[in-house]
Amino acid sequence: MPTLHALANPARFLKIARPLTPALFGVGLALTLFGAWAGLTQTPADYLQKDSVRILYIHVPTAWLGMGGWSSLALACLSYLIWRHPLAIVAARAIAPVGAVFAALCLITGSIWGRPTWGTWWEWDGRLTSMLLLFFVYIAWIALARADAERSGDGRIAALFGVAGTVLLPIIRYSVVWWNTLHQGESIGLTRSSIDASMLWPLWFTLSGFSLLFGAIVLMRMRALLARQKVEARLRRRAAQ
Repeated sequence: MPTLHALANPARFLKIARPLTPALFGVGLALTLFGAWAGLTQTPADYLQKDSVRILYIHVPTAWLGMGGWSSLALACLSYLIWRHPLAIVAARAIAPVGAVFAALCLITGSIWGRPTWGTWWEWDGRLTSMLLLFFVYIAWIALARADAERSGDGRIAALFGVAGTVLLPIIRYSVVWWNTLHQGESIGLTRSSIDASMLWPLWFTLSGFSLLFGAIVLMRMRALLARQKVEARLRRRAAQ
């Protein structure tokens, strides 16, 4: 794993992250805006859900990144537990609030979509409930990591919790299969989609755009956290003199 170990060096990481952050942000914003515009104006309305279906261009990417964010957090935590790279736990701390925001956006857009489709803002459906649990797990991880840092912990407890939290991901993924649920079944797979191509194509733009924005925000947060650590270390050295 020479590449991983090389990137664990904060100075080398920052050298890559500084130019990469605005590039990811700019391209991600452009793709997101284009996909949203195309989804609102260039695709036909659904024969059943009418124009309310257009929220899928926001809802699906936020759901994907709410789950993908926790997967990334868990990988960062696992890397920290195995190799003890301090940058790994910094990455996890940077990812957690961003993933929580996307999980919250998934729940909000899902509720907005559910109101005209199901006739209710909220239903204790398997998919909705498990996604809500993931949001709370994000909040719990953030609180745990903050408390661990305040007591000068080594981050191991938060890392273990991050890995353990992955048990929710298959529950969310297969909730529409395991339980009788209001939420529709899987519409997009690796090899096929039940959504007509005339409606599907803008989704790839918003999905790519949101993913790049996610990456840019995480890099910004990692840079900010590293800068804060550097300032705190400098203040401790001055206090010790």
